[in-house]
Amino acid sequence: MNQNKTALCLVAHPDDAEFFCAGTLALLRQKGWDIHIATMAPGDCGTTEYSREEISRIRKAEAAKSVAMLDGQYHCMEEGDIFIMYDRPTLLKAIELVRRVKPAIVFTLCPDDYMVDHTTTSKLTMTACFCCGVPNIKIEGVETYEPVPYLFYMDPVGGRDILGDEILPRMVVNITDVYDTKEKMLACHESQRSWLLQHHGVDEFVESMKKISARRGDLIDAPYGEGFRQHLGEPFPRDNILKDELGDLLHEL
Repeated sequence: MNQNKTALCLVAHPDDAEFFCAGTLALLRQKGWDIHIATMAPGDCGTTEYSREEISRIRKAEAAKSVAMLDGQYHCMEEGDIFIMYDRPTLLKAIELVRRVKPAIVFTLCPDDYMVDHTTTSKLTMTACFCCGVPNIKIEGVETYEPVPYLFYMDPVGGRDILGDEILPRMVVNITDVYDTKEKMLACHESQRSWLLQHHGVDEFVESMKKISARRGDLIDAPYGEGFRQHLGEPFPRDNILKDELGDLLHEL
């Protein structure tokens, strides 16, 4: 049985985790897991009202408030919106985060998501998990970390890739019992309502998240769900730790 009960969700921007993963994180918290949510960027372009410095401060505070509902910790890698790069300095930040947090489970964004910050963050996270135990990648102040964490990809925004093709999950977690917590966590991101209305045409972004969760719930005949796919390439573990932890709440499709 796994003795390490630490889960890390590494995403691009504040509120990404709440849309697609917060329910599962809440269930893990109920099982005694320590929860960390990290963003590569502070969401410094998610505004039509504030400067980069102002919105970064606001959004990081919102993210910290959200994860505090799970007694968790928030981390920001301080990259910029749209400028999250797959390069050595940024990758070293991701590796350092994994080594410091020492997660057994890592959640990240879909590798075929709708915009470059999401796909780059997904790739950075996969590589950071892959090589967090490589001794010749030296980072001052942190030791290597083994074993390779379990890695799960969340659903893409809109459930489709950039060509409009549907991407179906391979498992759905029934989050009905913790849906209220997920909704309250997303509601912490108050600054995003006006931004999403203007840039994405989405009003009442909490209602939008509710519809997403309901669509995934439909796949398992439950009110609300969250979908995932597991990274199964070498040397990642191939058994399903989420199934072991969540039991009948996880439905494999």
